[in-house]
Amino acid sequence: MNKHKDIFHRIAVVSHPSLAEAIETAPKVLSFLEGLCEVTSYASLDEDTLLKSMKNNEHDLLIALGGDGTVLRAGRLCAPYNIPILPINFGRFGFLIEVNADSWEETLTGLFSGDFWFEERMMLNTEHWRDDESLGTWEVLNEAMVGRGDVARPVHLITSLDGRPLTTYVADGLIVATATGSTAYALAAGGPILPPELRNILIMPVAPHLSVDRAIVLAEGSTVTVEVGDNQRAVLNLDGQLPVELTTGDRITVRASKYSVRFVRFQDPGYFYRHLIKLMDQNPSARAN
Repeated sequence: MNKHKDIFHRIAVVSHPSLAEAIETAPKVLSFLEGLCEVTSYASLDEDTLLKSMKNNEHDLLIALGGDGTVLRAGRLCAPYNIPILPINFGRFGFLIEVNADSWEETLTGLFSGDFWFEERMMLNTEHWRDDESLGTWEVLNEAMVGRGDVARPVHLITSLDGRPLTTYVADGLIVATATGSTAYALAAGGPILPPELRNILIMPVAPHLSVDRAIVLAEGSTVTVEVGDNQRAVLNLDGQLPVELTTGDRITVRASKYSVRFVRFQDPGYFYRHLIKLMDQNPSARAN
C-alpha cells in the first residue's frame, strides 16, 4: 500500500464543538502532525474559513474528530472538492468510522507510511419541487426521508421511478438511501444491509399500512420521485439535518449524486462487516440504559 506514501501535505483538523474529548485531543493531533505536513485546525465544520479554504484547494485531507454526525457533515463539505476524510471516533456508534479515539497515533503513523487505501461511497442528490419551482437541493451520504413529521397518522406518498408510476405508499414515511445509509435509518426500519461500495439506491417504507412493505434496490442511474398526496402534511429529512416542511403536491426527486465521499481506510475491506456486527452485538445505546 506504499503507493500512497507522501501524498498528504496540507491537512485540516476539525473537532466536534461539543464533544469534550474530541476538543481536548485536537491539539495533540496538531502537535503530532507538526513537522510532517502543513496543518490547520478548525473548531467547527461550519466555519466560513474552512469552507473558503476547501474552495481554494488549500487542503488535501480532512481529519474529523467526532461521531457519525460529524462524518456526515464532513462528507457534504468535502465531496464537491474531492477531499478525502479520515474520521476518528469520539461518538457513541461510529458506523462510518474505522479509527477509535485511543488508536489515532498509530493510525497517523500508518498514514505517513502509506499504509492505507481509499474507499469511495456514493451520495444522493435530492431536490425539492413545488409546481415548476425548485425550492432547494442537497447532497446527502445516508438518506433522504419523506415522512409524516409530528402528525400521528400515515401519509400518502405517490412514488414514481424514472418518470413512471411505481406505487402509493401509505406509511409513516419512505426512505431513499445509499448503501451507506442502509445501515442507518433504513436498517432500523428493517431494510437490508448493502456493502458500502455498492452504487445502488435503496427504497424502504417506514411502518407501511396496507402498502408494499418490502425494500427495493435500484440501479445507480435511477431517479425516484416522491409526491405528497392530497390534504397531506409531510417533512423531508436529510441525513439528520433540520426537517424541511412539505405540503400537498410537493415533489422530492432523488438520484445518484455526481459527488462521492472518499474515506481513508487502514484495515482490509472486510473491516465493514466486523465493525458492523460488533456494533449490533454491543449496542452502545442499550448499554447506556
